Amino acid sequence: MRRSVLAAIALLASAVPAPARGQDSDAVARAREAVRARLDSIPGIAVAVARDGRIIWSEGFGWADLEQRVPVTPATEFRVGSISKALTSAAVGLLVENGKLDLDAPVQRYVPEFPEKPWPITTRLVAGHLAGLRHYRGDEFLLYHRYDSVVQSLVIFKDDSLLFRPGTRFSYSSYGWVLVSAVIEGASGDDYLHFMRTRVFEPLHLAHTGPDRLDSIVPHRTRYYGRYHGTWLNEPAVDNSNKWAGGGFLSTAEDLVSYGSALLQPGFLTAETLHLLFTSQRTTDGRETGYGVGWFVARDSVLGPVYSHGGGSVGGTSFLAIYPDSKLVVAIVTNMTGAPLRRLPQDLAALFLGK
Repeated sequence: MRRSVLAAIALLASAVPAPARGQDSDAVARAREAVRARLDSIPGIAVAVARDGRIIWSEGFGWADLEQRVPVTPATEFRVGSISKALTSAAVGLLVENGKLDLDAPVQRYVPEFPEKPWPITTRLVAGHLAGLRHYRGDEFLLYHRYDSVVQSLVIFKDDSLLFRPGTRFSYSSYGWVLVSAVIEGASGDDYLHFMRTRVFEPLHLAHTGPDRLDSIVPHRTRYYGRYHGTWLNEPAVDNSNKWAGGGFLSTAEDLVSYGSALLQPGFLTAETLHLLFTSQRTTDGRETGYGVGWFVARDSVLGPVYSHGGGSVGGTSFLAIYPDSKLVVAIVTNMTGAPLRRLPQDLAALFLGK
């Protein structure tokens, strides 16, 4: 009984944001108001902001479980969807640094199970959505089928025709990053999820980030919701084992800003690798795509350069943004399909930058 009481007290304490001071105190008050204004249309949301590698605001809002009235706290784990690609980009960078992965070699060097196509496909092209691989179709977003390995899940799309000649245009593909995860296995000689845990998550102390396994008990994992015809509904169960790297991870807002902060300067990755991840690729005719390796690359007219990725999943909408000039990182995670975040990430960044 005593242990239960202590655990409850610890949970409640984690929901209380650390006090902010000075200018940040003003920004937190206004940011909190901006988030609360969306609680009528989002059941649960967590936000974290870090500057210079230090979390300056982290708070949960609303409900992780509507039926049981379990509140969202900074420890609540959400589906982060395609932010999984940005997380996986670090694994790509590590393998390139160690000389184990040649981004411009055909993917078959690392994944012989992937059939050759009319044109060569490289990991660089796949990681930049330039390879011509397709995205989800039909009901594939709602798959409820367990795949025992990354290579096994390639069966979903590996025999399909390419949409275009690789390099000629940008076409977003989550399945492309499933292929990237298979490349990581082939280049490293390690299981993809094990590599991510031991080489990325553990070294960066991302203790609340990992695969969304249906058969496991995950402390503080949220429930998943959608709003249809004005009514909140539980989303159907899905199995994300077909797309770990493309959109299958769980995380917290705090873990995400900690990850983004680790990429603000050389350290975990070299300066050359960071340049690789955050430099827009180009089509064969020289057009910038606005996407590097696992990251969208843009320039905000007010906030300057921004490296970001959004995530949409069944019962989850998320966003992670890095503002390198200001060394600011913002993460927002929710437990709703298609949550209306609109410009919330940019608005929060502007508040903390005094813009």
